[in-house]
Amino acid sequence: MAAPSPDPASIHDFVIPAGWVSDQFPDGTHQETGPTLSVIAALNQTLKEEFRHNPDTFIWGQDMANKEKGGIFNVSKGLQQEFGEKRVFNGPIAEDFIVGTANGFSRLDDKIRVVVEGAEFADYIWPAAEQIVETSHDYWRSNGQFSPNITIRIASGGYIGGGLYHSQNVEGWLTTLPGIRVVVPAFADDAAGLLRTALRSRGTTLYLEPKFLYNAKMAHAFIPPDFAVPFGKARVRREGTDLTILAFGTPVHFALEAAARLEKEDGKSVEVIDLRCLSPLDTDAIVRSIRKTHRVLIAHEDKVFGGFGGELAAIAASECFVWLDAPVARVGSEFTPVGFSRILERATLPNTDKVLAEARKVLSF
Repeated sequence: MAAPSPDPASIHDFVIPAGWVSDQFPDGTHQETGPTLSVIAALNQTLKEEFRHNPDTFIWGQDMANKEKGGIFNVSKGLQQEFGEKRVFNGPIAEDFIVGTANGFSRLDDKIRVVVEGAEFADYIWPAAEQIVETSHDYWRSNGQFSPNITIRIASGGYIGGGLYHSQNVEGWLTTLPGIRVVVPAFADDAAGLLRTALRSRGTTLYLEPKFLYNAKMAHAFIPPDFAVPFGKARVRREGTDLTILAFGTPVHFALEAAARLEKEDGKSVEVIDLRCLSPLDTDAIVRSIRKTHRVLIAHEDKVFGGFGGELAAIAASECFVWLDAPVARVGSEFTPVGFSRILERATLPNTDKVLAEARKVLSF
């Protein structure tokens, strides 16, 4: 009671630790070419490199280390064989336990980095919600004395015919939590670069892996040695002057395909911004692009209603209102569950044709 009252200005102190930034790749881009890797291969390679880099790195989760199996998608394949059972092991089918023990274990030493497969599919992360909330405010409420240094990997999204419990997107909820980072790569190089940065940073990172892109040829990329992507840095995947498409995850590829068709069929120049990181968000890149093109379309896989695209639309409207020549548009999933039937899945989820049709509406306004 005798302590002085807190300073109201301190509410923004220690919300989340600063992320690590590579000296070699400060903006998370490269122009190098060579043999390409899939997203799965990129994740697996980077995990092994970072386990060698820091002997205090650990990983556990469901089916992570069952003989030759490395997670349900083989992302962690070969890790236990190289690094042993004390660093790579299975967790029970209890998502709250998996995330909660990662938080507790990371308190032993600040050098420790824990990777957990928080749920085999994003649809099953909800039992861990309480523990994710705990990790989101530990740094703030301890006044910077403790940071849960955890990377929570989640396989998210649809397009695999998985039905109700294997097709959800959860970033709309996760991005409401201050104190955690949320990243969503669309290409193998960014998958590697974001994972490396997460494992070398203090704090909690929710790493969403679009499962449709794990082996998709369109997501293959060359990965330079030690490539890293800083948090909060978007990447211009295609330059343009007539329309900006903001996207992340699988819809980045729909946006690029739609942009190519718009140039060929309509003579329109479309800029595609791959956000890569949703929290923190590269607002400067968004504003810079919209001021140049004067039109914006937001494409994401989650439902349009209540999805993260609403936040992007609000930024476009509030920060770029005087530069806009057309209403801000969004394309995403219908407000319905994702069915197991491929027919229902196609009707529900966005695709290139849906992005293309919406882009033409914005361009014709």
